Amino acid sequence: MPRKFFKRYMPRPERLLKEKSLGFLSKQLADPGLWTLTRRSVAGAFSIGLFFAFMPMPFQMIPAALLATFFRVNLPIAVGLVWVSNPLTMPPMLYASYLFGSWLLDLPAHAPTDNMWEWIHERFSHIWQPLLLGSVIFGGLAALISHLAVRLMWRWHVANSWSKRRNLKRLPSPETFALTHPELEPTHRPQSKPSASTEATPAAKPKAEQDPPASG
Repeated sequence: MPRKFFKRYMPRPERLLKEKSLGFLSKQLADPGLWTLTRRSVAGAFSIGLFFAFMPMPFQMIPAALLATFFRVNLPIAVGLVWVSNPLTMPPMLYASYLFGSWLLDLPAHAPTDNMWEWIHERFSHIWQPLLLGSVIFGGLAALISHLAVRLMWRWHVANSWSKRRNLKRLPSPETFALTHPELEPTHRPQSKPSASTEATPAAKPKAEQDPPASG
Protein backbone atom coordinates (compact mmCIF):
# COMPACT_ATOMS: atom_id res chain seq x y z
CA MET A 1 0.00 0.00 0.00
CA PRO A 2 1.13 3.64 -0.47
CA ARG A 3 1.05 4.05 3.32
CA LYS A 4 4.03 1.75 3.72
CA PHE A 5 6.04 3.69 1.15
CA PHE A 6 5.39 7.12 2.67
CA LYS A 7 5.81 5.86 6.22
CA ARG A 8 9.26 4.55 5.33
CA TYR A 9 10.56 7.90 4.09
CA MET A 10 8.71 10.56 6.06
CA PRO A 11 10.64 12.27 8.90
CA ARG A 12 10.41 10.79 12.38
CA PRO A 13 8.91 12.81 15.26
CA GLU A 14 12.28 12.89 17.02
CA ARG A 15 13.90 14.60 14.04
CA LEU A 16 11.22 17.27 13.84
CA LEU A 17 11.39 17.93 17.57
CA LYS A 18 15.10 18.66 17.21
CA GLU A 19 14.32 21.57 14.89
CA LYS A 20 14.45 24.68 17.06
CA SER A 21 12.31 26.64 14.63
CA LEU A 22 9.46 24.13 15.20
CA GLY A 23 9.68 24.16 18.98
CA PHE A 24 6.44 26.13 19.26
CA LEU A 25 4.64 23.24 17.52
CA SER A 26 5.54 20.59 20.10
CA LYS A 27 1.87 20.05 21.00
CA GLN A 28 0.86 19.78 17.36
CA LEU A 29 3.65 17.30 16.70
CA ALA A 30 2.14 15.06 19.37
CA ASP A 31 -1.24 15.13 17.61
CA PRO A 32 -1.72 11.72 15.90
CA GLY A 33 -4.19 13.30 13.48
CA LEU A 34 -1.31 15.17 11.83
CA TRP A 35 0.59 11.92 11.23
CA THR A 36 -2.16 10.01 9.42
CA LEU A 37 -1.45 8.67 5.95
CA THR A 38 -4.52 9.04 3.77
CA ARG A 39 -4.88 10.11 0.17
CA ARG A 40 -6.14 13.54 1.20
CA SER A 41 -3.54 14.17 3.92
CA VAL A 42 -0.57 13.06 1.80
CA ALA A 43 -1.67 14.96 -1.32
CA GLY A 44 -2.25 18.11 0.72
CA ALA A 45 1.14 17.76 2.41
CA PHE A 46 2.86 17.50 -0.97
CA SER A 47 1.16 20.67 -2.17
CA ILE A 48 2.14 22.68 0.91
CA GLY A 49 5.69 21.38 1.17
CA LEU A 50 6.65 21.83 -2.48
CA PHE A 51 5.01 25.25 -2.69
CA PHE A 52 7.09 26.65 0.15
CA ALA A 53 10.19 24.89 -1.17
CA PHE A 54 10.18 27.43 -4.02
CA MET A 55 9.57 30.47 -1.83
CA PRO A 56 12.58 32.83 -1.55
CA MET A 57 12.32 33.19 2.20
CA PRO A 58 14.08 31.92 5.34
CA PHE A 59 12.52 29.41 7.74
CA GLN A 60 10.25 27.89 5.11
CA MET A 61 9.34 25.07 7.51
CA ILE A 62 7.39 27.42 9.79
CA PRO A 63 4.66 28.49 7.31
CA ALA A 64 4.57 24.94 5.91
CA ALA A 65 3.98 23.51 9.40
CA LEU A 66 1.35 26.16 10.21
CA LEU A 67 -0.61 25.46 7.04
CA ALA A 68 -0.32 21.71 7.53
CA THR A 69 -1.76 22.13 11.03
CA PHE A 70 -4.53 24.41 9.80
CA PHE A 71 -5.61 22.14 6.93
CA ARG A 72 -5.06 18.94 8.96
CA VAL A 73 -2.73 17.29 6.48
CA ASN A 74 0.35 15.18 7.14
CA LEU A 75 2.73 17.45 9.05
CA PRO A 76 6.04 15.56 8.68
CA ILE A 77 5.66 15.15 4.92
CA ALA A 78 4.81 18.84 4.48
CA VAL A 79 7.84 19.89 6.52
CA GLY A 80 10.13 17.26 4.99
CA LEU A 81 9.40 18.33 1.41
CA VAL A 82 10.53 21.85 2.21
CA TRP A 83 14.04 20.38 2.44
CA VAL A 84 13.93 19.91 -1.32
CA SER A 85 15.35 23.43 -1.35
CA ASN A 86 18.70 23.16 0.35
CA PRO A 87 22.01 25.03 -0.05
CA LEU A 88 22.75 22.97 -3.16
CA THR A 89 19.39 23.14 -4.92
CA MET A 90 18.09 26.56 -3.89
CA PRO A 91 20.43 28.74 -6.04
CA PRO A 92 19.38 27.11 -9.35
CA MET A 93 15.74 27.06 -8.23
CA LEU A 94 15.79 30.77 -7.40
CA TYR A 95 17.64 31.70 -10.57
CA ALA A 96 15.21 29.74 -12.72
CA SER A 97 12.33 31.48 -10.97
CA TYR A 98 13.98 34.86 -11.55
CA LEU A 99 14.51 34.17 -15.26
CA PHE A 100 10.93 33.03 -15.70
CA GLY A 101 9.54 36.02 -13.83
CA SER A 102 11.72 38.41 -15.85
CA TRP A 103 10.43 36.85 -19.06
CA LEU A 104 6.82 37.24 -17.93
CA LEU A 105 7.34 40.86 -16.91
CA ASP A 106 9.42 41.60 -20.01
CA LEU A 107 12.36 42.75 -17.92
CA PRO A 108 16.05 42.26 -18.70
CA ALA A 109 17.58 39.36 -16.81
CA HIS A 110 21.05 39.72 -15.33
CA ALA A 111 23.46 36.88 -14.77
CA PRO A 112 24.47 36.33 -11.16
CA THR A 113 27.99 36.52 -9.84
CA ASP A 114 29.92 33.58 -8.47
CA ASN A 115 28.16 33.86 -5.10
CA MET A 116 24.43 33.55 -5.73
CA TRP A 117 23.47 34.62 -2.21
CA GLU A 118 25.53 37.80 -2.35
CA TRP A 119 24.08 38.61 -5.76
CA ILE A 120 20.52 38.20 -4.49
CA HIS A 121 21.27 40.26 -1.38
CA GLU A 122 22.88 43.08 -3.37
CA ARG A 123 20.25 43.26 -6.12
CA PHE A 124 17.19 42.21 -4.18
CA SER A 125 15.54 45.62 -4.54
CA HIS A 126 15.80 45.26 -8.34
CA ILE A 127 14.97 41.59 -8.78
CA TRP A 128 12.40 40.88 -6.09
CA GLN A 129 9.40 41.30 -8.38
CA PRO A 130 10.40 38.80 -11.10
CA LEU A 131 11.92 36.52 -8.47
CA LEU A 132 8.76 36.44 -6.38
CA LEU A 133 6.48 36.06 -9.40
CA GLY A 134 8.48 33.16 -10.82
CA SER A 135 8.74 31.48 -7.41
CA VAL A 136 4.97 31.69 -6.83
CA ILE A 137 4.20 30.28 -10.27
CA PHE A 138 6.75 27.47 -10.02
CA GLY A 139 5.63 26.68 -6.48
CA GLY A 140 1.99 26.66 -7.53
CA LEU A 141 2.70 24.36 -10.46
CA ALA A 142 4.71 22.00 -8.26
CA ALA A 143 1.90 21.97 -5.70
CA LEU A 144 -0.79 21.27 -8.30
CA ILE A 145 1.13 18.59 -10.20
CA SER A 146 2.24 16.77 -7.04
CA HIS A 147 -1.29 16.88 -5.61
CA LEU A 148 -2.80 15.31 -8.73
CA ALA A 149 0.06 12.81 -9.05
CA VAL A 150 -0.33 11.56 -5.47
CA ARG A 151 -4.09 11.18 -5.82
CA LEU A 152 -3.82 9.34 -9.14
CA MET A 153 -1.03 7.09 -7.90
CA TRP A 154 -2.97 6.29 -4.72
CA ARG A 155 -6.16 5.51 -6.64
CA TRP A 156 -4.28 3.32 -9.12
CA HIS A 157 -2.53 1.43 -6.34
CA VAL A 158 -5.80 0.78 -4.46
CA ALA A 159 -7.61 -0.32 -7.64
CA ASN A 160 -4.73 -2.62 -8.57
CA SER A 161 -4.74 -4.20 -5.10
CA TRP A 162 -8.49 -4.84 -5.24
CA SER A 163 -8.15 -6.33 -8.72
CA LYS A 164 -5.51 -8.78 -7.50
CA ARG A 165 -7.72 -9.80 -4.58
CA ARG A 166 -10.70 -10.44 -6.86
CA ASN A 167 -8.58 -12.52 -9.21
CA LEU A 168 -7.30 -14.61 -6.30
CA LYS A 169 -10.86 -15.27 -5.13
CA ARG A 170 -11.89 -16.37 -8.64
CA LEU A 171 -9.12 -18.95 -8.98
CA PRO A 172 -10.62 -22.50 -8.90
CA SER A 173 -9.33 -25.25 -6.68
CA PRO A 174 -6.91 -27.80 -8.21
CA GLU A 175 -9.65 -30.47 -8.34
CA THR A 176 -12.09 -28.13 -10.11
CA PHE A 177 -9.39 -26.98 -12.52
CA ALA A 178 -8.53 -30.61 -13.43
CA LEU A 179 -12.20 -31.42 -14.14
CA THR A 180 -12.81 -28.33 -16.27
CA HIS A 181 -9.49 -28.54 -18.17
CA PRO A 182 -8.79 -32.23 -18.83
CA GLU A 183 -6.71 -31.37 -21.90
CA LEU A 184 -4.11 -29.82 -19.62
CA GLU A 185 -3.66 -33.02 -17.63
CA PRO A 186 -0.23 -34.69 -18.14
CA THR A 187 -0.37 -37.52 -20.72
CA HIS A 188 2.39 -39.60 -19.16
CA ARG A 189 1.69 -40.48 -15.59
CA PRO A 190 4.50 -41.87 -13.48
CA GLN A 191 4.27 -45.63 -13.04
CA SER A 192 3.59 -46.75 -9.53
CA LYS A 193 6.32 -48.76 -7.88
CA PRO A 194 5.52 -52.38 -6.95
CA SER A 195 4.79 -52.92 -3.34
CA ALA A 196 7.11 -54.89 -1.08
CA SER A 197 4.67 -57.83 -0.89
CA THR A 198 4.58 -58.11 -4.70
CA GLU A 199 8.35 -58.12 -4.95
CA ALA A 200 8.69 -60.82 -2.30
CA THR A 201 6.22 -63.24 -4.00
CA PRO A 202 7.99 -65.41 -6.67
CA ALA A 203 6.38 -65.58 -10.06
CA ALA A 204 4.51 -68.79 -10.95
CA LYS A 205 6.27 -71.08 -13.45
CA PRO A 206 4.56 -71.87 -16.72
CA LYS A 207 3.06 -75.38 -17.10
CA ALA A 208 5.81 -76.58 -19.42
CA GLU A 209 8.45 -75.83 -16.84
CA GLN A 210 6.61 -77.37 -13.84
CA ASP A 211 8.29 -80.33 -12.14
CA PRO A 212 7.09 -83.78 -13.42
CA PRO A 213 4.89 -85.82 -11.09
CA ALA A 214 6.72 -88.29 -8.90
CA SER A 215 6.46 -91.96 -10.04
CA GLY A 216 5.00 -94.58 -7.62
